[in-house]
Order: sequence, then structure tokens, then C-alpha cells
Amino acid sequence: MTTLGRNTARRKPPHVLANAPFRKLWTAMSVCSLGDWLNLLALTALAGNLTAGEGYKFQSLAIGGVFVAKMLPAIVLGPLAGVFADRFDRRLTMFFCDLLRFALVLSIPLIGSYQWVIIATFLVECVNLFWVPAKDATVPNLVPKERLEEANQLNLLVTYGTAPIAALLFAVLSVADDALANLVPFLAGRDTYLALFINALAYLVSAVIIFSLKDIPKNHRDAAASTPSVLRQIVEGWRFVGGNRLIRGLIIGMLGAFAAGGAVVGVAKIYVDALGGGDAAYGVVFGAVFVGMASGMFFGIKLLKELSRRRLFGLSIIVAGLVLVAIALVHNLVIVVLLTVLLGACAGIAWIIGYTMIGLEVDDSLRGRTFSFLQSLARVTLLLVVAVAPTLAGLFGRRVIMVGREAVYQFDGSNLVLVIGGLLASIVGIVALLQMDDRKGVPIVSDLISAVRGERFAPEETEQARGMFIAFEGGEGSGKTTQSRLLAIWLRDQGFDVVQTREPGSTKVGMRLRAILLDAVHQGLSARSEALLYAADRAEHVEKVIRPALYRGSMVISDRYVDSSLAYQGAGRALDRADVVRINTWATGGLVPDLTVLIDTPPSIGLARLGGAADRIEAEPLEFHERVRREFRSLAAAEPDRYAVIDGTLPQDQISLLIHDRVRELLPDPVPQESEDVTGTMPAIRD
Repeated sequence: MTTLGRNTARRKPPHVLANAPFRKLWTAMSVCSLGDWLNLLALTALAGNLTAGEGYKFQSLAIGGVFVAKMLPAIVLGPLAGVFADRFDRRLTMFFCDLLRFALVLSIPLIGSYQWVIIATFLVECVNLFWVPAKDATVPNLVPKERLEEANQLNLLVTYGTAPIAALLFAVLSVADDALANLVPFLAGRDTYLALFINALAYLVSAVIIFSLKDIPKNHRDAAASTPSVLRQIVEGWRFVGGNRLIRGLIIGMLGAFAAGGAVVGVAKIYVDALGGGDAAYGVVFGAVFVGMASGMFFGIKLLKELSRRRLFGLSIIVAGLVLVAIALVHNLVIVVLLTVLLGACAGIAWIIGYTMIGLEVDDSLRGRTFSFLQSLARVTLLLVVAVAPTLAGLFGRRVIMVGREAVYQFDGSNLVLVIGGLLASIVGIVALLQMDDRKGVPIVSDLISAVRGERFAPEETEQARGMFIAFEGGEGSGKTTQSRLLAIWLRDQGFDVVQTREPGSTKVGMRLRAILLDAVHQGLSARSEALLYAADRAEHVEKVIRPALYRGSMVISDRYVDSSLAYQGAGRALDRADVVRINTWATGGLVPDLTVLIDTPPSIGLARLGGAADRIEAEPLEFHERVRREFRSLAAAEPDRYAVIDGTLPQDQISLLIHDRVRELLPDPVPQESEDVTGTMPAIRD
């Protein structure tokens, strides 16, 4: 029996992997992605091993040839593959593609020649071009529209998350090659063959899984659709990106980070060989890039959360470039691995910030084209980097620096490529930072140091204030309002231009906020809302009244300022003091009074002077006002040079004399000390 009017608990929607057809496809994607990364490592290592006896230059060119063979099909056959995926049965397309990849990869160790490595690599990548769009087009048919974003996130996870797993697996298999050579004579002296067999097996497993997936529809509504060529996407995308300064800076920076990582991948094999490492070390260096990227994406931003995202974006690319130069110049494999992790972290920070900012800054109607443009340009950039890097390294050859007859330092083509890549990445980072810096005028080093400390750097004003700022603080009925007015009169008599003000309510906005904050009708106002409203009033007050007066050279006397929020909202309302400090520092731009006069009066005396509560704050219980007083006294004890603590129970004229004596110490010109009678200047005003 159902009870009417009772809210039933909503069930948490099942995870997208609970969808059996999608789970099968995702499993096949995971296996294929692992195989793809393993294929890249194994083929580049094999190319280097097969040509090791031909000399450094030929070996470098051979590895570059593998990268060219892997990237070239994407530019030549991309549009054709997209049309094919839209017109034919996608399940059978993926199944036969997996079988072809299995056969081609298996043939590489069986034939064992460098020429066939290049041919087979090119053919495998051609087949990949038909498999990927068929997979991408299938996903929306297997999951509901509301779960498509979650499914795409999982796809992205296995696409890049399997890279470090493949690198670790390759390192393990490279070591296992030697151990298994005694049991399987065919593997003797044939490094990377075991990795290629496992790679081929991964494609075969994927084929079996795809063949069992019967839920993929055969007829497609978008049969006439076609994919524009990569070069056309770049031309059309640049027309939009070129007119937006922020997006232009993001794209340039992200490509710089991508190119820096690509430079390491392009020459990693020959560089590791030069350092005395084998295939296992190559796998570790390769995996270090992606481990660093994952670390940067997940932890880098959290560690520097107080730094402007635009600045962090540019700085991470600059640091990546400098780290790349260090990798080139250091000839220690362990240090190179550690620096490679740092390089990947910087690239990961830049990549995740760039993607996030594009998602936030680009209009929804243009976002898809922008991401498509970025992906296409990144593909071409990677092609150029991984193709040119080994080629340039091979052409440069090896140079040995001699001191007498002793070789003291070796600088070869891979070192040159990494230095050039690092310098270019740093230049790109600087350009991106100049394009999109949102804190111009704020020193970057100071900003960064503050962020490391977990603080937001508050810059000093570029224009120096010529006046003086005095704030009066104290509890209810302390006499601070009266004393602030008497001080203003006295200073005017000495010839100073004085601006007397108060909080809240010294601006048009502030008057409305004062009505909300002090009106007894608003008893239900929450503590956080109260703190934010006071900060809003203070921001207007500083911007419209206090700073302009100080720049004119006036003496500004304010009845209450930031310390009132620390006492009333921090201690009185029991809010976190650090939070109150943070919002008020931001609201005031870090402006601090030259002198804070605290009229220290016991709450029992101050409230009795009022003769009854007149507003919402005065109506608070005595315990509340006691907490406020204790906080005021604590603030004064922490900064005795800025505070003048005056006993509020003294006679009014004596309080005024004490205040004048303290203010004289700060005045720019000598003020004659004379006996004063200020009791008749102005009647006492209830605070």
C-alpha cells in the first residue's frame, strides 16, 4: 500500500557500465587502447634495435620513419574512414579491423625486417582509422543521451589511462624476453618480439568481444554524413580562434605542451640508448610522461589553487620547457625519469586548464568546432614533432667535447632536439601568458610564492596614497562614534582636509545594505550572509570613498572597518576567522588603516548607555558582546603598533586627549600641543 504525500527516496541511477552492451564495447576499447600503446613502444624499440648496427644517424631516422608511418594515414584517409563508418555495419567493421590488426602485428616479428615494420605500421594505422569512428558512432547507440557524457569520460580514461600500464607492461616484457629465451629459442636476441605477440593477442581478444556484441544497429540515420579533412578543419577552426585573444592563447599554449611531450616521445628510444638503458628503461621513460600528466591533472591545480588559472596555464608550459632543457643536458637515467614525471605534470596542468577554460569561455554553439579544431591541430603538431625530432637528431649526429684526449661531455642529436623543444615550449608559454594574463602588474614570483603558501597575493596599490587612514573600533555604546567626530573636528582645526565616514552605509549601496543589516526585522539573516553583506558594503566604501580621499591627500576617519567583522562575525557569530579575513582582504584590496583606535568599554556599561536595543546587533545577548570585546582586545594585542587601545570608561575629554597624543605621532607636520577643552565641542552621541 502506498502512502500519499510521502516523499519516496530516489534510487541512484545505475552506473553506465551496468549497461551490458556498453560494458562489452568499453572492455574491447580498453584492450585495444592497451594494445595501441604497446604497439607504439614495441615498434619504435624494434626499429631502433634492427638498425642499431647502422650508426646513430640511421637509427634515429629509422625511428622517425615509424612515427611518420603511424601519423600519416590520419591526414590522408581520415575523411574516407568517417564515411565508411556511417555507411556499413559498424560491428562487422570493428570485428574485421581487429582481425586485420591482429594479423598485421603478428606478421612483424615473423618477417623481422625494418621495411616490413614501416609497411605494417602504416597498414595498422589505416585500419585504426576505420575502427575508431565506427566505435565513436556506436557509443551513442548503446547508452541513453543523459549518460553519454559519463560514457565519454570513461572512454577518455581508457584512451590515456592505459598508456602508463602499457609502458610498465613493456618494461616487464622486455626483461622477460631474456628469461624466456632459454625456453623459447625463437625469442633469443629478438627483443620486443614478446611485446608484439601480446599486442597482437590484445587485438584478437577485442575481435572476439566485438563479435559477441549483437546490440549495434545496422542502419544509420547519418548515412550521408561525411567527415571533413583534418586540414580543412584546421583552416575553418583558425578563422574562429584567430579572432579571440583568450582562446588563441589557450590553443597556442596547449599545443606547446603537447609538442614538449611529443619531443620526449620522439627521441626517447635513442636518448635512453645513449644513456646506457635498454628497452625496459625506454618503457619507464615513456610511462613517466603519462604518470606525470595524470599527477598534474589531479594534484597540480589543487596545490596551487590560489594562483590565477590563466597564469598557472602559462607558467606550467614555461616550466615544462625549462624541464625539457634540463632533461637534454643531464646524462643520468634516474634523474631523467624524475624530470620526465615533472615534465608530464606540467603538461597535464596546462592541458586540463586549457580544456576547462575552453569549455567555460566558448559559446556552446562553437564549442564542438573549437574542440575539433584543437584535436586536429594537435594531431598534426604531434606528427610534425615525432617525425622531425628523430630526423633532426639523426642529421645532427653525435658530438663529443674533448679536454685534451679525454671525452668530458657528449652532446648528440637527441640532446639538440630536446633543447630546441624546451626553448620553443618556454617561448610558447611566455606568448600564452602575455596573451591571457589576468593579473598584469602583479609580480609573478610574489603571486606564485603566495599560492604555494595557500594564500591569494594582494598587490599593493601602484599609486601611493598620500593621506592617512584612521579607523575607530569598539563595542556597542563604547563612545567610538563620538570620539571619531571629535577627532575629525580637531584635525580640521589643525588645517587638515578630513573625510569622516562610517560603516555600514556611507555609499548609496551601503545605505541599502545598512537597512538590511541593522533592521531588527531581518532577524533571520544567516551569519554567512551577514558577513558577506558587510564585506560588500566595505568594498563599495573603500572604492568610492576611502581610496579616492587618500589619493587626494585627505585624512580619512572611519567609524568601523575590517576589525569589526573579525570581532562581530568572526567571534560573535562563530565564523571561521580565516574565511572572514579572506573575504575582507579581497573586498578592500588589502587596505589596512594607519591607526586603529579601539575604545575598550565593558559591554555591560556600553549597553546600559544605550538605554535599550535600537537595532538587530544591539539586541544580541550579553555573551555575544563579551565575545566581540575579547576579539577586539586580541586583535589589538597581536598588532600593538597599529592599535591605540583607550579605556572607554574614562571621561570623554580625557579619552580625546589620549587619542590626540597618539595621532600626533603619525601626522606629517608637527602639531602644537596645547591644552584643549573638547567637551563642549560636540554633545556626546549614542553609538
